[in-house]
Amino acid sequence: MAFDPGAVARAFSEHRFDEALDHLAADVKWTIVGGMVLEGADAVRRTCRDTLESLKGTSVEFDRRVTAGGADVVAVDTVARYVRPDGVTAVASCAIYEFADDKIAAITSYAVEVDPADPGAQPPPHM
Repeated sequence: MAFDPGAVARAFSEHRFDEALDHLAADVKWTIVGGMVLEGADAVRRTCRDTLESLKGTSVEFDRRVTAGGADVVAVDTVARYVRPDGVTAVASCAIYEFADDKIAAITSYAVEVDPADPGAQPPPHM
């Protein structure tokens, strides 16, 4: 079956890392804008494992999934709702995946917390 960069990017953005991590370049760079920069496949894998660990007991629902791009660059826009026993958090995000030789060479991620009742509104106030 032919390599599908859109499917790999969607899997990564939807926390289905087991479907995406084999497609990381050894020297992948993941820039989480406003957060951190991860360099190398091991650092990205470790962060993905930590993310999955932090999501234990959490239901993740996607209200929006839009993918655009081609063979070398794919953007995935999502709105995810994280449902925990203590409440709901919603995050709007966009990640741009750059591919080289069927491997993810770079990821640039943007994310903002939004009001779970109205994801198009401003972020909820923190108390």
